[in-house]
Amino acid sequence: MKLGLIAGNGRFPFLLLDAARAQDLPVVVAAIREETDAEIDVRAALDDRITVYWISLGELSRLIEIFHKEGVTNAVMAGQVKHKQIFSSIRPDWRLAKLLLNLRTRSTDMLLGAVAKVLGDEGIELISSTAFLEPLLAQEGVLTARSPNEEEYKNIEYGLGVANGVAGFDIGQTVVVAAQSCVAVEAMEGTDATIERAGALMSSLGDGASTLERGLTIVKVAKPKQDMRFDVPVIGIKTVNTMIRARASCLSVEAGRTLLFDRDSLLVRASDAGIAIVATPRRY
Repeated sequence: MKLGLIAGNGRFPFLLLDAARAQDLPVVVAAIREETDAEIDVRAALDDRITVYWISLGELSRLIEIFHKEGVTNAVMAGQVKHKQIFSSIRPDWRLAKLLLNLRTRSTDMLLGAVAKVLGDEGIELISSTAFLEPLLAQEGVLTARSPNEEEYKNIEYGLGVANGVAGFDIGQTVVVAAQSCVAVEAMEGTDATIERAGALMSSLGDGASTLERGLTIVKVAKPKQDMRFDVPVIGIKTVNTMIRARASCLSVEAGRTLLFDRDSLLVRASDAGIAIVATPRRY
């Protein structure tokens, strides 16, 4: 069986590629020109069972043609495609234009779900990326040397309610909380940019932030009906470094539905910085 890999940005596609090759699967990569790291070509040059095709956002017909040509019947999506790219940079071909016209809403879930259906109709099943990366899913409990303190647990409890409400509308999956007040909500900019915005806001308050000086708590959840075939919640060391710059002290992720990239390095970096990371079960 050949595996199709629709590759977005970040390290996710490379981890998926490693996992698939560990199972001796040949991989056909559809690398998104606006997103995928050019290193993917280097990987292909070193392994003759990896084939890379570069496509632009919106070239749905070409994606299908590539997979048909290569005999791909199972594919995964791995790596983020920035929401603002989807709705601003995209130049749809006739097939995607038709799909967009028939969408009830322009949410990411609606769009990707429709793409998955088109692929399925063409004999290409989109499967969950976590099928290859289950060891990277966060397991329930405290993951760092330090547990959240009482104030941080209060922030987590408050943040879970807000985050799940926001995620239910497919707006974002992350909220930033201080003293049980919502400082920032993720929209199209992504998790790290949301944390940066919250840190900048707190810094701009100066002495006015005295009631919120206990630090920022980040709460990231999966969507209530998360489709694990795409847009899987991910945390990496970049997120921890962003938290350090923003003076955030705690991170809550959803157990069993969040991927932790570079897990060991991530947790060491967080522990050294005094950041608490906890994976909580879904309660909402």
